[in-house]
Parts: sequence; structure tokens; C-alpha cells
Amino acid sequence: MTLFPFADYWWFYGGFLIFVFLMLALDLGVFNRKSHVVTFREATIWSAVWVALALIFNFLFYQYAAAKFDPETGRRLGLEFLTGYILEYSLSIDNIFVFVLVFSYFGIPAKYKHRVLFYGILGALVFRAIFIGLGSALMQFNWIIYIFGAFLIVTGVKMFFTSSDEIEPEKNFLIRLFKKIMPVTHEIDGKSFFIVRDGVRYATPLFIALLFLEATDIIFAVDSVPAIFAVTKEPLIVFTSNIFAILGLRSMYFMLAGVIDKFYLLKYGLAVVLVFVGLKMVWLNPLFDGHFPISWSLLIIISTILVSIAASLLFPLKPAAAKRLNSET
Repeated sequence: MTLFPFADYWWFYGGFLIFVFLMLALDLGVFNRKSHVVTFREATIWSAVWVALALIFNFLFYQYAAAKFDPETGRRLGLEFLTGYILEYSLSIDNIFVFVLVFSYFGIPAKYKHRVLFYGILGALVFRAIFIGLGSALMQFNWIIYIFGAFLIVTGVKMFFTSSDEIEPEKNFLIRLFKKIMPVTHEIDGKSFFIVRDGVRYATPLFIALLFLEATDIIFAVDSVPAIFAVTKEPLIVFTSNIFAILGLRSMYFMLAGVIDKFYLLKYGLAVVLVFVGLKMVWLNPLFDGHFPISWSLLIIISTILVSIAASLLFPLKPAAAKRLNSET
């Protein structure tokens, strides 16, 4: 049984979504009304803003839960949100590798990347809400926990042996289907997703890049949503931590895109995290009477990510490999 049933907390979900859309409107309508190249300084400031908002929400949520239930429950729920947020934020870094490759493949000018990512985030919010709703319903069945856990373990293991250095949008089913419905131009016409020529509407590479990013995010959601259900069974925590992680993804991309190749071992750290949360679902939780200590989970996830980052910096890529990655990005 959830402590925050939707029937009783619909007002919270509604208020939270209003806050999110107000922040996005402020982002696009005020700070990024004109297309421009997002600088590292600007991206760093916005990253700090999104992280600060998530931590403020975490503190207020902890205070509310402690007052409504008891201090111990409030502490546990607060740690679950923090762990879920860090987990989702870490896993979203894998999206950045794809963003770099997609923008390079389609030749998207730097000043239009924010626009593509902005609408990509809107689509991601919708799809994550759908996946979380489905996940919440499925988690009512005990057997689905083991399916999710096994899936995460397999996905984590596969990450050790697969490469994301190449993308082939033309082979994506959704893009191939879209091209049968609407013609596509190979020329970028300002910030427009669609243009009209001789009475015919064409999609531009900006829209195709957006479409590919949305399709990719759906694939990532299949991994990340089950992963956070290994941390908490509360849909409200799953939803809010997911949304905060997604909101910070754009600014994190602009902050890390130029140096993402330096953290080449991070992929393996994320793979270990996926295997851990999978094991948590199928083995560790039952071993600890249904719930592996959330503080231990938080420590393991943070340590794994930090170790992979530190190892990347201590053992940098050889010049030839670094040059290859830089040429791709």
C-alpha cells in the first residue's frame, strides 16, 4: 500500500505539474526567448538551479512526511527521494552521449540545440508519466518485481559490451514511418521544425533530430523507471524524482558535452548501478525482509559513480582514442 495514494494526493500532482510548466515557460519564454549558443557558465548556473530546486523539494518533502507520519518514516522517504533523484540523474548522463552523436549526425547548429532539447524534455515528461503509471500498476503484482530486476541485470551486463559510438537514425522504425507520412528536407531553415515549399509541408532536420531523441528517451525510460522502483514503491517519489532529473538534463548536456569523452568509464559505472538495482529487486530486498537499507543503496550508487569518474580522470584515454571521440562529437 502506498502512503500517498493518487486519489488523496491528486492536488499535489497537479500543483507539481503547474510548477514544472511555469519553470519551463520561464526558461523558454524569458531566459531563452531568442536562439543563442548556451555557454558553459549559463549551463552551470541552470544546472545548479535545477539541483537546488530538487534539494529544496527533498527537504520540504521530508519535513511534510515526518510531520504527517513520524520522523523515522520521514527520514526514509526523504532518503528514497534523494537516492531516486541521484540514480535518475546519473542514468540520464547516458542520454548525453546520444545527444552529442545525434546533433553531430544531423549537423544541428549550436544555437538551435536548446530548442530541440526543450521540446524533447516536454515529450520526455509525458512518456515518463505514462511509464511510471504503468510501472505503478504492474508493481502490484509480486512476480513483476523479478522480471524488472532481471531486465535491469541483463541491461547492465549488456552495457559492458555494447558501444554507442555510432547511431543510425535512418534505421529507426519511428523515423522510417514518419518519412512515409511527411517529406523531409535536408536543409535547416532557422529554428523551424517544419517549412512550407510550393504548398507542401516539409519536416526539417531539427524535427527529425527531436523525433529521434524522443524515441531514444523511450528506450532509456524502459531502463530508468524500473530502476527507481527498486529504490522506492511510492509513485509520488518515482514521479517527482524522475521529473527533476529530466529538468536538469538539458543544462547538464551543455555543461558536459565538450568534455564527455573524458568520462569514458562512466558508462561502466552506470552499468554496475543497473546491475546493483536489479539485484536489489530480486535478491537484496528479500534478503533484508523486503527492503534493503536505503542509506546503503545511496552510498553504493554515489560511490560507484564517483569511482568511475575518478578512474576516467586518473586513466585518461590514449590520444588516438580521444581524438576519435572528439571527431565524433
